[in-house]
Amino acid sequence: MKSANELLELLDLKTIDPSHFEGISKTIGSPHVFGGQVLAQSVNAAYKTITNGRILHSLHAYFLEAGDLNVPIVFEVNEVRDGGSFSTRRVLASQNGKAIFILAASFHKEEEGPDHQIEMNTSLKQPEALLSWTEMLARYGSVLPKITKHFLEIERPIEFKPVEVINPLKQENLPPYSNIWFKLKTPLQNADLATKQQILTYISDYNILAAALLPHASKAHFGNTQMASLDHSMWFFRDFDYDDWMLYSIETPNATRARGFAKGNIFSRDGKLIACVAQEGLMRPMVKKSE
Repeated sequence: MKSANELLELLDLKTIDPSHFEGISKTIGSPHVFGGQVLAQSVNAAYKTITNGRILHSLHAYFLEAGDLNVPIVFEVNEVRDGGSFSTRRVLASQNGKAIFILAASFHKEEEGPDHQIEMNTSLKQPEALLSWTEMLARYGSVLPKITKHFLEIERPIEFKPVEVINPLKQENLPPYSNIWFKLKTPLQNADLATKQQILTYISDYNILAAALLPHASKAHFGNTQMASLDHSMWFFRDFDYDDWMLYSIETPNATRARGFAKGNIFSRDGKLIACVAQEGLMRPMVKKSE
């Protein structure tokens, strides 16, 4: 995928009947279905059953099994409740009749109320002063570890610019936080808020669990640690556009018992808090097989 339109085509599911939908998968470099893809496709399925104009305000999901890239995913939506102000949906994603993912999502009608938010860190380097993943590959591809180089070579519709650049050749423990600017590579025109939320859900699964490796980077890395998303929660606050860079500010408060936890705030470039994300994931050290 190279463009926002290709991403939208991936996320927009085929309708089988009013409560069942089907989607395909595209790799981001992993041998399994990308968690952000099944998250966003599930949001698309839930939205297809919302007929009262309500907008997604939160989602909570569990990844049950690794998805097969070559098998279509069927999404079953249960219309749990349509109340006076909120609508609740449950989405079950399955392949070959086996559940691989479950999501609960809540939608809220437009209302007025108190308004406050935390401030974005304005001391961070701006994206114009940073290298993107694409530029890093071009400049350092010949010396990057094979697994890192392969990951960066995958074509994506999103460009990422990390503020804290990690040297994969220098093994040292790092602070438990990460800041990444991101932007769609091609314009997204005339998109409604529901569509923008689906794309943001897709993007939200990038980078967040990787932050939990940072405090252990002297020993742990993607080559010797089994990483997988276990659950994912997200809260949406304000409307936004993709016409400029956005900041994903991530911190990782804890890792223990082969699980890492991270949470992130997503800001527009002008400092508006768009969404918050929380995720726990598997961080299992791989045991070398005896020869």
